[in-house]
Amino acid sequence: MAKRVLAIGIEPGNADYSAFPQLTPALVRNYIEAQLLRLRGLGYEVTSCLIDLDTAAEAAVTSALRDERFDCIVIGAGLREPKERLLVFEKVLNLVHSLAPQAAICFNTTPADTVEAVQRWVEP
Repeated sequence: MAKRVLAIGIEPGNADYSAFPQLTPALVRNYIEAQLLRLRGLGYEVTSCLIDLDTAAEAAVTSALRDERFDCIVIGAGLREPKERLLVFEKVLNLVHSLAPQAAICFNTTPADTVEAVQRWVEP
């Protein structure tokens, strides 16, 4: 049976790109989609959970975690920086810890290295 991966990240249209002027919502969305396709091509079953940065974030993550069992959960770099997102990041991490204690947790460093993050912890 294929390993199941949940990819949690910020909805690209809601991210702040002021620190990364070379990025646009369309470019980030393309990176995300390419990484998800690459994971699927390697034999993983992947679910994407793109969240807003408001109270709906917790509900979206909770819903995704309750719907399925995952072997690995990758949390996008956009949730960890800047410091103003610390509370949202902590809430997401605690939901993952609480609702998917069996899952490996990993972190990408950019929208383009999600596959490598997952492969550090689970094989398809």
